Amino acid sequence: MRSTRTPAAPRRGRRSLLAATGLVAALALTATACEGSADSASDKPDVTTSQAADGGGKVKIPADVDRWKDGGWKDWDKDKWLSEAKDFVNPVIEGLWKPERMQSAKEADKTVTTKDASAGQGVSDPDPAPVQAQAEKTPYHRNAAPVGKVFFDSPDGPAVCSGTVIKDVNHPGKSNLVWTAGHCVHAGGDGGWYRNLVFVPAYNDLGKSEAELSNANATEVAPYGNWWADWASTSNQWIRGGSETGGDGATYDYAVLHVKPEQGAKSLEETVGAALDVDFSAPSAAEAAKMGAWGYPAAPPYNGLKMFKCVDVPGRFSLSPSLPTMYRIGCTMTGGSSGGGWFRVVNGKSVLVSNTSIGPADNSWLAGPQLGRDAEALYQNMSKTYGGR
Repeated sequence: MRSTRTPAAPRRGRRSLLAATGLVAALALTATACEGSADSASDKPDVTTSQAADGGGKVKIPADVDRWKDGGWKDWDKDKWLSEAKDFVNPVIEGLWKPERMQSAKEADKTVTTKDASAGQGVSDPDPAPVQAQAEKTPYHRNAAPVGKVFFDSPDGPAVCSGTVIKDVNHPGKSNLVWTAGHCVHAGGDGGWYRNLVFVPAYNDLGKSEAELSNANATEVAPYGNWWADWASTSNQWIRGGSETGGDGATYDYAVLHVKPEQGAKSLEETVGAALDVDFSAPSAAEAAKMGAWGYPAAPPYNGLKMFKCVDVPGRFSLSPSLPTMYRIGCTMTGGSSGGGWFRVVNGKSVLVSNTSIGPADNSWLAGPQLGRDAEALYQNMSKTYGGR
C-alpha cells in the first residue's frame, strides 16, 4: 500500500546527539520483553539486483538512456513500458523534481483485498485496534530517524513512497543506501522498474503547511538535496509475485537503493548525519516487543507533506500458510507511507526491522515483511557490489 517561504531554511550538516537517541527514547519508554512462537522468515536467500548483465559480467545499459535524460521520459508509453523497463534506468535529470512536482506525486497504494486478508487466518492474530498516527516533532532531522520521501515516475505519473537511510556495513560512516518497499521501485509480476527515482531525506523538515509551501524554494522542501538512485535491488519474489494488492510478493516487499547526490560529493550518511542499522534476525512478533512505523502518508486525510508515526505491539499477519508471516500493527497512516521504516529497540538503540507494505481499505492497520536471510543477502550484495561507488 502504502506505495511560502520561511525566515530561514533548515541548516545542512550533522544532526545532534538528540537525533540519534530521540527515537530510542520514544520506543524505549514503553518497550517490554516478551516471549513467543518462532514465526520466522524464509531461510533461502534469493537476491535480485537492478541491472541485467552480459556473459562477461558487465552491466548492460539500455541504448535509450540519453534520449530518456533529454526528455524522452515525458513520452513514456504506458502500453510499452512493461517491456521497455526490464532494466533499471535512472540517469540524473537535474531540476526534474522541483517542489511543485513533488507535491503533485500520488501515493503508491497497496490495499490488501478481503480475499488476501482471509487467506491465512489460521496463523494470523486478531486485527489490532487502530492506532492514530501522530505527527512527528519538527525539525525532523533533530527528532526523528533519517526518514524521507521516495519519488518516482510510473506510467500513471509521478508517485511517492517513504524510505530510510541505513548504514552500510562495508563502508562505515559513508553509506549511500536507502531502505524502502519493493513496490516503490518495481511494479511486480505485471510490470517493470519505475524511473526517475529520487530520495529526499527530511522532506519538508519544518513541517510547513501546504499554504506555507506554496512559494517554497528547493532548500526548504529538500534541506539535504535530492538523491538519485543509481542502483536498485528488490527480491525475486516481489518481481515474480507482487501485484497491485500485494499478492504473494508482499511478504518479500522490500528494496534497497544506492543513491548519489544531484549536486555535491559527500555520502548520504555524512550529509544527513545519521543512518540506522538493519535487524535481519527476523524476531517473532511476540519477541519483537513494540515497533514504530514512520512515513509520509499522502492519501486522505493526509496530504503527504508531513511525517507521521505509529507505535504498537506487533501481531502476526499471514497471507498464506506457505508464505512467511508478516508483522502487523494498528496504524491509520495511508498510502504514501509505503516503504517507511519500522523500528524497534535492540540493546538500547533503534534498528530498522521492517517496512510498510500493505494495509486494508479502512486504513486501520499496516503490515510489513520480516527481514531474514533473503533480505540480508540482498542488502549485502548491494553493499559489496555498489556501496563504494
